[in-house]
Amino acid sequence: MAEKKEPRRGLGRGLSALMSDVDIAPAQDAETETAKSPDRMIPIEKIVPNKDQPRRTFTDEQLKELSDSIRTKGILQPIIVRPSPGDPGMFEIVAGERRWRAAQLAKQHEVPVLVRDLDDQEMLEVAIIENIQRADLNSIEEAAGYKQLMFKFGHTQEKIAEALGKSRSHIANLLRLLNLPESVQEHVRNGALSAGHARTLVTAQDPEAMAQQIITKKLSVRQAEALLRSEGDASKPKMRPAAASAATAEKDADTRALEGDLSAALGMKVTVTHKPGGESGKLTIAYESFDELDSLCSVLSAAR
Repeated sequence: MAEKKEPRRGLGRGLSALMSDVDIAPAQDAETETAKSPDRMIPIEKIVPNKDQPRRTFTDEQLKELSDSIRTKGILQPIIVRPSPGDPGMFEIVAGERRWRAAQLAKQHEVPVLVRDLDDQEMLEVAIIENIQRADLNSIEEAAGYKQLMFKFGHTQEKIAEALGKSRSHIANLLRLLNLPESVQEHVRNGALSAGHARTLVTAQDPEAMAQQIITKKLSVRQAEALLRSEGDASKPKMRPAAASAATAEKDADTRALEGDLSAALGMKVTVTHKPGGESGKLTIAYESFDELDSLCSVLSAAR
């Protein structure tokens, strides 16, 4: 008899429960954040970073600013750690690596911590969530965090929105940004384009060329939308009324909306094509790497 396959674990104990247990909080803010009592103080050399930390960029300027605050007021928000599975007496950072790095710059010998018993999956979940909660996260990084929660842990947009206090449309709109070319995404990461500009580019025929125009001409989001409409009108071929009606029927507003929702849910480009006059058609999913293909296969397998 074939062994029964265990159901997919999803988001561990549930995203909301995990957040409540670990008490995720944004980066230290001396003016608005309420200090939370730590479980204990741990020597700073007994703590090691999370090797799977989703966020890899810690700018010197940000660390210097935070270290100055820690030097004068201490760490207001304890660092969340777990006992190191392979090294007794050591602890791994679950959330708060930037505070830990800044504490070293501030020459702190001990840091306040909350110790939580988390497995590898829960540890990654919390690390992703903490990064999403960060106010200085750009739109592409935030979207990548949502995509990780969906593909790694089988969570839905609705449950992510509920747990994080976001609207489903906010999450769906950000996920659509991941369909943009990498060069355009990089413009968003470095601040050359805003999230509003990027959302405009999602439906552009040539998002890379249009992005360059927006940056060069320093266009506002409304000006970018007007440019998109004008280029769309100019690119439309003049058709006879019958031909125009057929083209409209082939890809109506509902179909385009469905394509957008599916693309946002999967984080990949989805195209839906109906056969004229019938109910059958074709759904095409475009992936850009084997990792994306593997993630897609996992999602489809879990849905069976």
